[in-house]
Amino acid sequence: MNKQAKTFMVGALALIALPAALYAAPIVDGVKDAGYGSPLSTQTTQTNFGDNNLGGIDYANGSELDEAYAMINGGTLYLMLTGNLESNFNKLEIYFDTKSGGQNPLRGDNPNVDFDGLNRQSGLTFDTGLAMDYWFACGGGGGPYQLYCNYAELLSGGGGAGGYLGASSAGSGGLSGGSNPFGIQCAIANMNTAGVGNGCGAASGSGVSSGIELAIPLAALGNPTDCIKICAFVNGGGHDYVSNQVLGSLAVGTCNLGEPHTVDFSQQPGAQWFQLCPQVTPTHTASWGSLKRLYK
Repeated sequence: MNKQAKTFMVGALALIALPAALYAAPIVDGVKDAGYGSPLSTQTTQTNFGDNNLGGIDYANGSELDEAYAMINGGTLYLMLTGNLESNFNKLEIYFDTKSGGQNPLRGDNPNVDFDGLNRQSGLTFDTGLAMDYWFACGGGGGPYQLYCNYAELLSGGGGAGGYLGASSAGSGGLSGGSNPFGIQCAIANMNTAGVGNGCGAASGSGVSSGIELAIPLAALGNPTDCIKICAFVNGGGHDYVSNQVLGSLAVGTCNLGEPHTVDFSQQPGAQWFQLCPQVTPTHTASWGSLKRLYK
């Protein structure tokens, strides 16, 4: 048995001893479950979109993205982005690269979703090597508070399907009032008052446990079989002014990026994306035969 195989077998044996609850599907309520494990990305830059100090579950007076967590359970991608989304309808934009094809930069003939907010970002360029296949966006406010969510596919040749998924109240993942054939869930818990401060300087987003949480069936992402690459950032209420809150993080000292048409992440230092790669099925549900096939 080689060293790699020995290392895996030790890890597999350790997994047997872990409680099954660790692998339970998260509750989609905007609060991070322990099963998410370690963050995939951590913010290193203060927010130039205001630092929330309200502390309530619904309304916030600032927007920030602190950390990204993700896991796959039962054919669904669970994505947790800790932080805040200001209740002035600032937008959280999430782009997914899940298969061949896609767009980089964004085209201007995508589905007319959220008052054509997707096409308002045409020309936005992602890091080299990415080509985005799906888009999700949400923003909240009003009275009583509601979080409004939208979704679209990004075809290489433009067009495609997309539309309004529905709305949820703070702390609830169920979306209603829209067309949601895949059953996507999204919840916000806006009570964070820690994380990064206001400005453009160095900061750490670690330790925040609330924010925006999604459950997206893999069928809504093209049933990916490889790593899922994700770029998330906060945008203005009209999808019209990109903040400095991006995961992966922008370089320390970077302030708001502004006009989406001219934003080019490939020219920014570092990687403005993170990824979730398929994990070995925990051994309490996998057979030794399947483990041997993967690691022989």
